[in-house]
Formats: sequence, C-alpha cells, structure tokens
Amino acid sequence: MRTIAGVDEAGRGALAGPVVAAAVLIALDRNLTAAADSKVLSAAARWSALAAIEAEAAGIGLGVVEPEEIDACNILQATFRAMALAVRALPCPPDVVLVDGALAPPLPLPSRPIVRGDALIPVIGAASIVAKVHRDRVMAALDAVHPAYGFARHKGYGTAAHRAAVAAFGVCLVHRRTFAGIREHLPGGQGRLPLGG
Repeated sequence: MRTIAGVDEAGRGALAGPVVAAAVLIALDRNLTAAADSKVLSAAARWSALAAIEAEAAGIGLGVVEPEEIDACNILQATFRAMALAVRALPCPPDVVLVDGALAPPLPLPSRPIVRGDALIPVIGAASIVAKVHRDRVMAALDAVHPAYGFARHKGYGTAAHRAAVAAFGVCLVHRRTFAGIREHLPGGQGRLPLGG
C-alpha cells in the first residue's frame, strides 16, 4: 500500500506556547471526508472533524517544540523540527510528504511544499486541524497555570488583551523571549516574572 502524509503546524506566529506540527497518514488512493483548513472552521467543527480524521487516517503523528527551543534556534527551524518529529511519529514512513507552505523541512523522504496546501489538499487540511486542536488543548492547560494572560482565549497570539497582560504582569515562562512584543519587556535580558513564574 502506498501512502501519503500531509503536514501542517499551529502556533508559528504566537507569542507564547509551543509550535505544534501534525502529520496525517492516508493511503494514496484514499481521501478524508472531514478535512478542511482549520482556520475556516469553528472550534466545535474542528473537534468534530478531528474525530472523523482519527477514524479514517492510517496514522497521526505530533511534534511539539517548546518556547525555550524556539528562542534557541528560530521559529522557522523550530517549525521544521516539529514537522520532522510529527512525521517520525507516524506508524510507518509515508511514500511522500506534502507540507503546507512555501518550504518543506529537510526529511529523509520525498517531500513537497504546497502554498495554501491546508486549503487545497485534504490531507494537509486534516493535519492543520489535528495541530490546531492539540495546540488549543496545550494553551488551555497553560491558562490554568498562568491565568493572568488569558491563554485559553487568544491561544498565545499577540492580541491587544495579551499584550496588555504582558505589560501589566511581565513575561512568564512560556513566552517566547526573542519575539517582538515580548522581548521589549525583558530589560537587561531578565524580564519581570509574575508570581509563580
């Protein structure tokens, strides 16, 4: 059986939390009925689609890269690492990997980047849903640990409310310290940590 994997990420542009990549594996002659670009779906629709993807896919892999590693390399390299981890987590290597975006990570497999792939290729759309749902779960858990920032609402992206919380409470341990919007709040490279880190 020849297989194909779609790969996408969630959280690349956020100011806090990890970047998460997902790889969804299907047989080359199959399609996914519930796949769509995660950005056009409501949260409830993503959850419903996730259940269908899990039922139809031959395998799902996840890759997570935390803020400390993002700061240590850069967001592009961290995203590539998350994608490679997701592909490696699949139950078997796919024959070809299709990646959302203009660039594909270095992989020991045939791979092809596809601009707007999450909207054009169902298996990439499926990966975008899996990555988004997983990252939303992570950010909800981080919201319970750091409630001052509203992570459950904005998922760590640079909304006005998030930026105002950083200005008021300082930088916490899950913020990306090299990102504009966060690094300005790190005088002397130390930052002001809220109670509880």
